[in-house]
Amino acid sequence: MATTPTPTAEPDSSSALSITVETNPSDVRLSELGIQSWPKWGCPPGKYMLKFDAEETCYLVRGKVRVYAKGSSESEYVEFGAGDLVTIPQGLSCTWDVSVAIDKHYKFASPS
Repeated sequence: MATTPTPTAEPDSSSALSITVETNPSDVRLSELGIQSWPKWGCPPGKYMLKFDAEETCYLVRGKVRVYAKGSSESEYVEFGAGDLVTIPQGLSCTWDVSVAIDKHYKFASPS
């Protein structure tokens, strides 16, 4: 009697980097979100260790960055830059490797 192997769920190695990047959102979408009324933040090139205590949505006006989740390898990163709308999950500890100075609008999610 033959048995069928039971599939096993493999852990998703990309789950640690559940950053979502929307490339070149429309002006209508940016207007609906009220991006221009959000605070601005910027930084020069360099490496920054950050921890996000709340979900952040940001729109990069200029810059380029690679984000490495804490404990990830050098080949596991998310890259985004000018013109991208990005959502960073609450609780993410990461390193931002900024190659081009960042200028962004940002908004943190309201605590629930």
